[in-house]
Amino acid sequence: MANGSQETWKENLNNTMICPECKEFPPNLKEEFSCGDMVCGSCGLVLGDRIVDTRSEWRTFSNDDQGNDDPSRVGDGANPLLNGSQLQTSIAFNDGANGRSRDLHRAQNKATHDKSTKTLLAAYKELGAFCDSINIPSNVANYAKHLFKKVDDAKAFKGKSQDTIIAGCIFIACRQLGVPRTFREIFALTKVSKAEIGRIFKALEKFFDSENRKKKIMAEQAGELVNTEDDYVAKQSVDPKALCNRFCNQLGLNFRITTISQNIAERADKVGSLAGRSPLSIAAACIYTASHLMGQPKSPKEISGVAGVSDGTIRTAYKLMYPMREQLIDSEWLGEGKGDITALPAA
Repeated sequence: MANGSQETWKENLNNTMICPECKEFPPNLKEEFSCGDMVCGSCGLVLGDRIVDTRSEWRTFSNDDQGNDDPSRVGDGANPLLNGSQLQTSIAFNDGANGRSRDLHRAQNKATHDKSTKTLLAAYKELGAFCDSINIPSNVANYAKHLFKKVDDAKAFKGKSQDTIIAGCIFIACRQLGVPRTFREIFALTKVSKAEIGRIFKALEKFFDSENRKKKIMAEQAGELVNTEDDYVAKQSVDPKALCNRFCNQLGLNFRITTISQNIAERADKVGSLAGRSPLSIAAACIYTASHLMGQPKSPKEISGVAGVSDGTIRTAYKLMYPMREQLIDSEWLGEGKGDITALPAA
């Protein structure tokens, strides 16, 4: 064999990924960076996940800038709860005693002063403080801020105070996202009267419903599809079952008593033994019944401290339930000595 006429044999140590279904070579593989998957382009089989996108991160969508240089992606992401571009620079004034940067700070504030954004930030701060004080989840607080921004953008309810609108938005957000609070709890939180909360609640529901209709009419006139994801849908009154869960947690009752009290509330609604009573008194009476039934009795005074209703109201609701106890209590709860129906106090 002549030197240089044939290359020296070498083992190919490169790893090649081939689709086990198609077995094509060279393989027709596609990198789906949007979901981080390696996919076969012929049959669609996913061959790998968590693929890292090694392409350039910088992209521009501007066609009229100079040299295709678009610096608009610099800085934090825009906050949908605020107005404007939000890409502003603030001048600090911690420069000692000369006060020059303080003058610059004042001048910059006058030049970029946005009263609407300042009002929104103050309202969001107050709303967030209210929600944090009673451990309302952050998604509920954000939804309440979203509702407040809708009202502020429409310049509605000019005669109402900001605290009243905030109280109404918190009440609606809690009800919409499945963590309802009562008028009494919102009153204790915001110091807005229960009557005023009830009025602003009804007014806000009408306002959001009218906004939905306007958006639908405008979309139909423009020949566009109507996006209903952001639409406000009115909810029914507070369910006593949801209140039972929260009140039992605050009373330190176990999960079984919580479940039984919720089932009693559901059966009482079907039987109609507590028709016309408030959800608070229904939940309190159901907890009173379930706690005595399962051997962990709670007095009306203890329950009233959590539910916010008087102990006399709880006793009255319990008297209405007691004659129908056989229909409200399931026989499975009494099996194996877990519950005792004779332990229920006589009405």
